[in-house]
Amino acid sequence: MASWAFRLVNVFAEAPLAGNPLCVFEDARGLEDAAMQALALQFNLSETTFVLPSSRASARVRIFTPTFEMPFAGHPTLGTAHIVRALAGGDRLTLEMQAGIVPVEARGDVWTLAANAPKHRRPEASRAELAAMLGLRERDLAGEPLWVDTGSEQLLVPLASPDAVDRAAPDAALLNRHGANAARAMAYVFAHDGAAAAGRMRARFFFPKHGAIVEDPGTGSACANLGGWFLASGAPLPLRLDIHQGEHVGRPCRLGLEVTADRRILVSGRVVEIGRGVVTF
Repeated sequence: MASWAFRLVNVFAEAPLAGNPLCVFEDARGLEDAAMQALALQFNLSETTFVLPSSRASARVRIFTPTFEMPFAGHPTLGTAHIVRALAGGDRLTLEMQAGIVPVEARGDVWTLAANAPKHRRPEASRAELAAMLGLRERDLAGEPLWVDTGSEQLLVPLASPDAVDRAAPDAALLNRHGANAARAMAYVFAHDGAAAAGRMRARFFFPKHGAIVEDPGTGSACANLGGWFLASGAPLPLRLDIHQGEHVGRPCRLGLEVTADRRILVSGRVVEIGRGVVTF
């Protein structure tokens, strides 16, 4: 029998019991891959992270969903950085992920990550097919849908209004057909919430699980990819946006997105620690 300490945090949280929850294991030395995967399934959160020593960064981090390991994800990066600081100190850290070294820094409990340079490609599905996939009409789509990758490739579909974002109701079979890459299926929808100059956006992120559609409350990797979408779309820079996500699942999240004049993509959010414990097995 051995014991491993963990902490529970909420990321992109404006209140202690809001945001996107995350479990962080403080020291994963001695845990095999199968045990990490089993623990992620045990906690059954969107992601669980495991902190390990690194010779290249402040810490090495592995990220597991209940069913697979991810090379990068936004809210696990920010939430894990918060715990690494609590354990070792420092408001400027680097985290070694499978996707590469990710710089993170804090102002108080608000953490910011610098995303990788984006790659993008056009989807094979037509606009009509993407609209049907989302349970929407073709006129609800605005701008160009793109696959974007700043560490985790996702399908981004711009919508014409916040009402269209609220009405989105993806079909699992169509999402698997039109919204899947080689790894998994997903779709991120977004629209300006009010005047574009106000800088507020409404967003939702969907993925299929066991034949049903699941909605993620706050998706940092998709926020980073949204920065890549704006770069691919030729948006004026610098750009600052306030992204609101999670209201439909009762976990309101607030994400900050900045795309600098030199084309860097920064994603930020508040992290709140709410609990600690030990797992023994």
